[in-house]
Amino acid sequence: MRTAGLAMTLAASAFALAACGAKSGASTAAADSGKDGENIAAAASAKDAGGMAALIAAAKKEGTLNAIAIPRDWANYGALIDGFEKKYGVKVSVENPDGTSADEINAVKTRKGQGRAPDVLDLGSSFAQSAGDQGLTAPYKVEGFDKIPAAQKDPRGRWFNDYGGYVSIGCDAGRVKVCPTTFADLLKPEYKGQVALNGNPTKSGSAFAGVYAASLASGGSLDDIQPGLDFFTKLKKAGTYNPVESTPATVEKGETPISIDWDYLNAGYADQFKSKGLDWRTAVPSDGVYAQYYAQAINKDAPHPAAARLWQEYLYSTEGQNLWLKGYARPALMAAMDKDGTLDKSAAAKLPQVTGAPAFPTEAQNTKAKTVLAHGWAKAISG
Repeated sequence: MRTAGLAMTLAASAFALAACGAKSGASTAAADSGKDGENIAAAASAKDAGGMAALIAAAKKEGTLNAIAIPRDWANYGALIDGFEKKYGVKVSVENPDGTSADEINAVKTRKGQGRAPDVLDLGSSFAQSAGDQGLTAPYKVEGFDKIPAAQKDPRGRWFNDYGGYVSIGCDAGRVKVCPTTFADLLKPEYKGQVALNGNPTKSGSAFAGVYAASLASGGSLDDIQPGLDFFTKLKKAGTYNPVESTPATVEKGETPISIDWDYLNAGYADQFKSKGLDWRTAVPSDGVYAQYYAQAINKDAPHPAAARLWQEYLYSTEGQNLWLKGYARPALMAAMDKDGTLDKSAAAKLPQVTGAPAFPTEAQNTKAKTVLAHGWAKAISG
């Protein structure tokens, strides 16, 4: 979750804005490359790695990038993976694509020294901050680092925002007679058993944001997420809460006809399932306007340190940023690219419309909210 300073960045935009493998130790690609591998593992920029040409050569030698918890249908990651592989000839291996930010951090901790450890992380910002503070991530600054707004990055480069979006309400208009457009609507009895979240908010950044947005829509504040828990208690008692965690599969099957999720995911579902006759609609609720960015980070003990750094350079290139935009996500360099004329304006024009200004909790507010959720979520939806 971002600090209040991030609101200025979003407002400035004219568009409103995650198997198997043996324990390897000395057999990892970095160790195999000897001193050069050690140098790259310590590189805090492409320049430190000997320049982009040297970084590319080293990454090709490693041949693999271990990623985790990045579904192909999440913010256009499929196109990003394909583009990276085609451009550099480095295979991207994605484990547990539907995993959570907590799963990613756990994998870093439990697989230290293993060749199957994740090289790179895509985390909810609160989780990225925590990973950086724990010393789990490597300082690295991509070539466009200075263009990332100050509020959206760690000064040392231990994490930096990549793409973001707004909490939204997705709806299957073929199964729901009148689609809800606000959190208040979700309490209506006609939505019995239909309202789902994308995950468990104690583990999932997107679900966490959904509860925070519900709090803002229910008289809460950035200092008080409790009204969000109370809102879901009301949904549960009213029978409208659906405990199934929404995914593309549950959406397609009609198991989660109403889904509280990021606008870029809900908007993506509309494109993904249109040919199958599914009329999926997206609304950013005016009574709970909440936005968040996810963040990139490199595992400090990445088994493929060159590939990890090259992946970051690709994601923050014009090509990478515009691919996120084509997936309805707002890239971190959106304002800078709009200014220098490299932004895909046709893709930007398709972003879901937003009314009102987004809210961003500080790190202290975010930590407090996570504590409240950890102690109260199970109780909120029980019974």
